[in-house]
Amino acid sequence: MLETVDLNAAMDKETYTALQTQLDARLGQLQRELKEAGVPVAVILEGWDAAGKGSTLNRLLKALDPRGFNVYYIAPPTKAESMFPPLRRFWIMTPEKGTINIFSDSWYRLVLDEPETPADEARNYDRIRVFERQLADSGTVVVKFFLHISKKEQAKRFKKMSKDPAFAWKVTKDAKRRHKHYDEHCLAVEDMLRETSTPYAPWTVVPSTDERFRNVTVAETLVAACERALARPVETPEPTPDTRPRRSSPLSRANLQLALGEDEYNDRLPKLQEELRRLQHLCYVQRKPVVMLFEGWDAAGKGGAIRRLTRELDPRGYNVIPIAAPDGAERNHHYLWRFWRALPKAGHFAIFDRTWYGRVLVERVEGFATPQAWTRAYREINEFESELAAYGTAVFKFWLHVSKEEQLERFESRQTDPNKNWKITEEDWRNREKWDAYYDAVSDMIEWTSTVHAPWTIVEGNDKLYARIKILQTVADGLRSIAD
Repeated sequence: MLETVDLNAAMDKETYTALQTQLDARLGQLQRELKEAGVPVAVILEGWDAAGKGSTLNRLLKALDPRGFNVYYIAPPTKAESMFPPLRRFWIMTPEKGTINIFSDSWYRLVLDEPETPADEARNYDRIRVFERQLADSGTVVVKFFLHISKKEQAKRFKKMSKDPAFAWKVTKDAKRRHKHYDEHCLAVEDMLRETSTPYAPWTVVPSTDERFRNVTVAETLVAACERALARPVETPEPTPDTRPRRSSPLSRANLQLALGEDEYNDRLPKLQEELRRLQHLCYVQRKPVVMLFEGWDAAGKGGAIRRLTRELDPRGYNVIPIAAPDGAERNHHYLWRFWRALPKAGHFAIFDRTWYGRVLVERVEGFATPQAWTRAYREINEFESELAAYGTAVFKFWLHVSKEEQLERFESRQTDPNKNWKITEEDWRNREKWDAYYDAVSDMIEWTSTVHAPWTIVEGNDKLYARIKILQTVADGLRSIAD
C-alpha cells in the first residue's frame, strides 16, 4: 500500500489558500451540526516521526471551536495505566456525543511500539478492530490518518530539527532507531493498515512531503466523513421481535427448595469470610484484579449478600459500585464507557450491584434500547469480558433467583416494616408486572453470555442463608484456583 503513495504530491500556494479557506468554513459549520445532531467523532493521527503530525493538528484545529474538541497525546502507558487492561485508557478518552476527540498517536501504539509475539500481535489487532467497531456501531465517526514520508525526507527533517534547540529534543534515540530500521517499520505499518482498515474505520494514507497538500488532504477527508455521518438516515426503531415460546430456561433448572440451617450457616459464614480476606491479600500480592457482578430479581437479596461478602475484606482493596440509570456524561458515551472507568486496578476487587447487563435487561424490556442495540450488546458484552479475562481478571457473575411467590412475600414484608419500607418503590411493583418479559430477558442473557472465562452462577435465593453461603463459597473456590 505505501509504495503506491505519490510522495511528490504537492499544491501551489494560491490553490491551497483558496481551498483551505473553504475547508475551514465548512469544518466550523460541520462541528456545529455534529454537536446539534449528537454525533461523536474520533480522529486518529498516526505517521512517521517528523511527518508533521503536530503541525497538521495545529492547522486543523484553527477551523474548530475549542469548546467542542479534545486533544490527546498518547505516550507509553504509565505505571498506573499498566495496572488496567490495555484498552481502558483509550475507552475513557472516547468522545461524548457532539464532541470531536483527536488522538496524536493512539491505540495503534499497541502494535507499532511494543515488541510482540505473533500471538500477541494478532490479539492486539483483534482488540483494535473490536474497539473501533463498537464505537462505530454506537454512532461514532472514526477517521484515521497515517502521514507518510520517505526515509530520505525523514533524514532531511531530522537534520534540520537537530540544528534548532527548540526542536532538537524531538529527535530522540527511539526516533533515530526507527529511522535506521525504516524498511522494517514499513512492513509493520503495512500490516497495521491491512489488518485494521475496515468499512467502519478506514485508513487514509496522506502523502506528507508537501505541507499544503497534507493539510488539505486531511481536512477534505474529515469533511467528507462528517458529511456522510450527518447524511445517514435516522434509524427507525424496529418493533421488538416476536419471541418463540420458551420451552426451557437456565432458570427453570434452579432448585428453589434448597435451604441451609441456621447453625450450619453460622458455622460456615465466618470461616468463608476469613478465607476471602486471606485470598484478597493473595490477589493483591499477585496483582490479580477481580470483578464480581450481582444481578437478580428485585428483593432477591443482592445487598445482603454483598454485605456478607465484604464484611471481613480489607476496605482499602475493594469498591462496591451501585449502578443506577446513566446520568450526565454517562448518557453521552457508549454504554460500556462508565464500566471501563470503574474497573479495578490490578490486585483490587470491584463489586457491581447491577451492571452492564442492564442493556439486555431493563433497557430491553422497557424499550430504552432498540432491538438492534440490545441484540448487538450480547456480542459487545462478551467481547468486553473477554478483554478483562485476557488481562488476567477473575470475573464472577451472579444471578440471584427467587420465585415470583417469594418475591411477593418479601415485597409485602418490606411495606409493613418501617425499617425496610424505603426499599420498596412503585417501580418495583411495576417491574413485577413484567415478570414474564424479564424472565425471558434473563434467560437469553444467561444463555448468550455465560462463557468459559466469565460463567454465570445462578444462585437459588428463596433461602437467603443458602444464597449467601453459595456466593461466598463460589468466590472462595474461584480465587483459590487462581491465587493459591
